[in-house]
Amino acid sequence: MTEAIAYPSALLEGLSEPGVIALDGRVLASNSAARDLLGADIDGEPLDHVIPHPAAVEALERIGSDELEEVELTGLGESRRHWLMRTAPLTDGRWLIRFVDRSEARAAEQMRVDFVANASHELRTPLSTLIGYTETLREQGEHIDGETRERFLSVVHDEARRMQRIVEDLISLSRIEAEKFTAPTEAVDLKPLIEQALSGVQRIADERGSRLVREVDADLPAIAADRGQILQLLDNLITNALRYGEPGTPVTVSAHAEGPLVHLAVADQGEGIAPEHVKRVTERFYRVDTSRSRSLGGTGLGLSIVKHIVERHRGRLLIDSELARGTTVHVLLPVS
Repeated sequence: MTEAIAYPSALLEGLSEPGVIALDGRVLASNSAARDLLGADIDGEPLDHVIPHPAAVEALERIGSDELEEVELTGLGESRRHWLMRTAPLTDGRWLIRFVDRSEARAAEQMRVDFVANASHELRTPLSTLIGYTETLREQGEHIDGETRERFLSVVHDEARRMQRIVEDLISLSRIEAEKFTAPTEAVDLKPLIEQALSGVQRIADERGSRLVREVDADLPAIAADRGQILQLLDNLITNALRYGEPGTPVTVSAHAEGPLVHLAVADQGEGIAPEHVKRVTERFYRVDTSRSRSLGGTGLGLSIVKHIVERHRGRLLIDSELARGTTVHVLLPVS
């Protein structure tokens, strides 16, 4: 009997996922992963005590039916964990029960659901404004004075442009994600792209009274990159720094070589970001201050786009921020 138990135990330890072998409604043997999930002393215990999940208990009551079962178990072990329980018959009335961790797949699915919900919300807000103002203009146009009409049309124009920016960012994000498995190989000189990006935001800098500071090595090596995406990355980072930096304070763009990498950094002197928000600011539509972000024209996708561009370029993205001091975004990109 000892050898009979030792054999399935050794077999189970070869599994990467939690697994138990059951006989007559009790646990005959288990692997260390199963004991971590279900409890240290589960061998010999009844299955309905070891796996106290209603869906699992119902399925295990029919374990002798010679049918393969797959049961989704939510909250087994930890409240946020999702498992797929699979059963398969062995010999002599024994059954193999395995638990496949589906938590990451569920989390990814939840992210997709949240993304659709957030995108719908972001588009619905300006759309509601557009409908409201255009209906007023259509129904009461002849009674509205010229100044009010122009103000209404200005709001309509601004909200339409906001929707356009959101749609463009969504398309851009989708395109970058579709290309993420193809690493760029073109040798790209970063310095002229920095100059081009700075020129593109000069008007915004002038309006906010902010000076654009360049600290770029003269002999900066070329990077392996997609020229258009790196320009988009620079534009997003510098525009964000201008939006959230205090008016009148400088925005610094630096770039220098660090071994096999080029270290690009964009720094502002603004309110900074609290530690609990830093790790989430690259999520789609995540905003630290929703009202302020929208009033400044942000779509909530800028840093998410930056993150995906960096990932496609096989680089690293780091965000350092201190409240009341400002934020520095670091991007490390491989040299060509």
